[in-house]
Amino acid sequence: MFKKNMFLTVFTAIALLLAACGDDATDGEVGETDSSGDKGEIEIGLNNWAENIAISNMWKIILEEEGYDVTLTMSEKAPIWTGIASGGIDLSLEVWLPTTDEPFYEDHGDDLDMHEVWFEGTGLGLAVPEYFDIDSIDELNDRADEFDNRIVGIDAGASLTRITEEALEEYDLDLDFVVSSEPAMITELDTAYQEGEPVVVTLWNPHWAFSDFDIKYLEDPKGVYGEPEDIYYMSRLGFEDEYPEVIEWLNNWMMDDETLGELMSYINELGEEEGAEKWIDENRDMINEWLGKE
Repeated sequence: MFKKNMFLTVFTAIALLLAACGDDATDGEVGETDSSGDKGEIEIGLNNWAENIAISNMWKIILEEEGYDVTLTMSEKAPIWTGIASGGIDLSLEVWLPTTDEPFYEDHGDDLDMHEVWFEGTGLGLAVPEYFDIDSIDELNDRADEFDNRIVGIDAGASLTRITEEALEEYDLDLDFVVSSEPAMITELDTAYQEGEPVVVTLWNPHWAFSDFDIKYLEDPKGVYGEPEDIYYMSRLGFEDEYPEVIEWLNNWMMDDETLGELMSYINELGEEEGAEKWIDENRDMINEWLGKE
């Protein structure tokens, strides 16, 4: 009798435990987002450009809400392309074509998958404050003393840096090209802007600087910086077969200067995670369209 009663007690305890677990599982399925990471691990490669940081953090949060474990890997463009082509990185969300990233695509295009456009009509070139009364790149040599004979650039591995080096040759510019980083370039721009001084920087859009500063591109009569481009995203070979719903969501993704500019401004003001979360919370309808939940 003792053994029988003990068996019944243990059986009852197990049944109650299973029931409790079942209730928890049910609660998790109703109206809640799966943030467990059980759907798999995804590594996103990004470089230190404002819009790349913004969209990568945005998608990290969205994908984690949908049950994926996401890692962001910061690097230069060349290692990111190599990582995608070798299968070491899953996704990279910013590819400028047909001009800016063409050398990378020529080297690695056969070893990766290029996907849909998510931003149309980019720009890049040399930018100055609106108050600096200069309009074209071919005027720079004559005004060099006014901006300390310097063009302030970003990191050495950027396509914009390579194109600017070509511009120096094409326009025969006798100027110092300071290769630095995006944060250093922005600091130089901000300091000069606050003091009302001339400054020349390499810049691109989409970028939050065009919202925060009254600046303009210099005309490029020789077309060194090319025509407006589109931004695509790319993945390693095989990723689409393993994560078809992620590719479907990303193919639905579309942003413009206004939406992306707002996202970048929030991140610039609040930090990467908090800024991205604020933008996501304010744009749930758009995100639900990307995820097919409308």
